[in-house]
This record gives sequence, structure tokens and C-alpha cells, in this order.
Amino acid sequence: MIFALITLAFWLSAGVIVYAYVGYFVWLWVRAKWRPRPAMRGQIEPVLSVVMVVRNEESVLAAKLRNLLELDYPPERLQVVVVSDGSTDGTEAILREHASDPRVVVVLNQLAGGKAMGLNDGIQVAQGEIVVLTDARQKIEPGAIRLLMENFADPEVGAVSGELMLGDPASGETGRGMGLYWQIEKQVRELEAYSGSVVGATGAIYAVRRELIVKVPADTILDDVFIPMNVARQKFRVLFDARARAWDTPDLGAEREFRRKVRTLTGNYQLLQQAPWLLSRENPLRFEFISHKLIRLVVPFALIAALVTAAFLPGPFFRIALWGQLAFYGLSLLGWAGWNSGPVTRLAEVAYTFVALNAAALVAFGNFVTGHTTVWMAPPIRKEIPLR
Repeated sequence: MIFALITLAFWLSAGVIVYAYVGYFVWLWVRAKWRPRPAMRGQIEPVLSVVMVVRNEESVLAAKLRNLLELDYPPERLQVVVVSDGSTDGTEAILREHASDPRVVVVLNQLAGGKAMGLNDGIQVAQGEIVVLTDARQKIEPGAIRLLMENFADPEVGAVSGELMLGDPASGETGRGMGLYWQIEKQVRELEAYSGSVVGATGAIYAVRRELIVKVPADTILDDVFIPMNVARQKFRVLFDARARAWDTPDLGAEREFRRKVRTLTGNYQLLQQAPWLLSRENPLRFEFISHKLIRLVVPFALIAALVTAAFLPGPFFRIALWGQLAFYGLSLLGWAGWNSGPVTRLAEVAYTFVALNAAALVAFGNFVTGHTTVWMAPPIRKEIPLR
């Protein structure tokens, strides 16, 4: 009886792992072939507002503002709203210099209230029919905004996510480490969009109809999931357009990349507390949300269970399963150590990225259990000085 239970635990764990990384992708592929839902596109130029929240971004802010103001879009139909969230470096000085431009609206929050509160402030002063949300670090390609707008010719579309490219525009996107993971993630989003709606958006570049944007709770970590999911709740589609691209560095450093992933996964747990309707019939993307976001939170526990149960089960199959897992984790150690020796290097990088992502999920679970959330900042009081 005990071996039967252990065997069941092994196969359930293996099933969770396979479904999270293979099964859901295959199901989306079949759905896209069987029931495609291509969106209607058209050449439109609605008035739009680009909203960005920054905190201590003096090193990249001037370049990002230049990037936004040089986008291929009619200047008279483009508004740029920048909210400084309690910046203490030279961020405010840079924003004051740009406030003389009639296209730029600056909101200076003297006390940090967090990114979510900054977004609420920025959206409140936004005048565009469409609001484009972005971050300070990534560079948006000149024609990306026009490409996003084409999707809003379809009245069923409420939000559109662009594509985040990890690498350099001159040399192309990286296929190593986190870059490889991100390429797989984008394929999932493309299939979701082609046959329905995307679960969430790319925080570096996504656009939403202003009347569909709901107020973001003060401590929200994943605004780029909370806002699009509320758009879907209102029966509008959320699309992914791989033509509209923003570029970011592929390697922010292992420690910073790990912290960012922990923050993202902690945000998935937080969403369940903030929006329990995500697991109810009110969510038209409930199946996709569970398959894309929640199952991956269970994978690290399934990995542990698969390793432990394989160690206790007899027979050659389970011996192979055990040693195969141990070999994979050994490869991840080589990736962590920066091993560089032919084809093994690529496998080691893949193994290390996989293990690091699931380790981040374990840390995120710890944050959830202990009530610790790695948000930007969240003091309750702030002072606003709008500059026009």
C-alpha cells in the first residue's frame, strides 16, 4: 500500500511538471489550430498617453524620455506622463527640464507611495483614448506604438502587450539563460493571443483603453497582470503583438535577476489575495490563469516530490529517473559556476535557469506564508506637485 501511494505521488508530480512546461503549450497549439481568433487590424491614430512611473532613475531617464518623444507617432496626438515616486537623486531635475515640452506632463510625488499609486496618479491625468504603460530602463522601437494601435481597430480588443527583447538591437536577441526562458514564454503568449487572450502583459510596453483601466491597489506588485486581467473581466480581449518591441539588457546580474523573479512570483500569490475572482467564473481566463501562472508555483514542490519518491521506489525505471534528476541538478551547478566547455555549457545554462526559477518560486512561497511582499515602496502619505 505504501509503495502504491509513493508511486502515485511520483506520477502526479511528474504530471504537474510536464503539464506546466509542455502540456499547456501543446494544448494552446491545438486550440490555435482548431479555433483561431485572429484580431482585426487597421491603420488608426488615436490620441494616446504614455504613462511611466520612475524612482531614482537618473542614469536612464533622459535617454528614455528622448526615446518616447522620438517615437514614430504624430506629436500632437502623443502625451507623455511621468510620475516621480519620491525620487532622491537627479530624477526630478531631469523631469523639470522636460516639463517645458507641451507633450510632457510631470507629477512629482515627494514621498514614495509605490509604483501602483504612481500609476493611478499618472492615469488620472492622462488624456489619451489609449494609455501606453512602460518602464524607464527599456528602449521602445520607433514604430512599436503604431503597431500596438493597429490592434485597437478591433472593438473587441481592450489591451495589447508588446514584446520584450532581451539583447541588443544590433546583434539580436540572446538565446542563453533567461533569454531562452523568455523566448519560450513569448511563444506561449503568442498562442494564447491567437486563440483567445493573453494572461497578463509585458510591463515594458503594453497599451490599454483608458475607460477599461481599473484603480490599482496600493501595494500591487504585478500591475501588468492585474490591469489586463480586469480588462478581460470586462469581456474585452487582451492580445500580444510580437511586432511591437522594446529592448532590455539580457543580464542584470544573477542576484538582481533572481530578486526580480522572486518579486514577480510573489506577485502571483498576491493576486490571489487581491482578486479572488480570478479563480471564479467571473474570470473568462480562469483556465489559462491557472495553467500559465499558478501551476508554475506548484512545480518546485513537484520537483522535490519527484526526486524523493524516485529514491524510495524500486525498479530500474525509478533508478534511471532518480539519477537523471541528480544529473540535471549537477548540470545546474555547472551553470551556476559558469562552466564553459562546448555543448555542455548550453545544457548547463538551461539547467541553471530552470533551477533558479523554481528556487525563486520557493522563496516567493515563503514570502506569501510569512506575509512579506517585495514591493517598491508603500508609505501611506504623499504630496503631489504636477508640472505642465
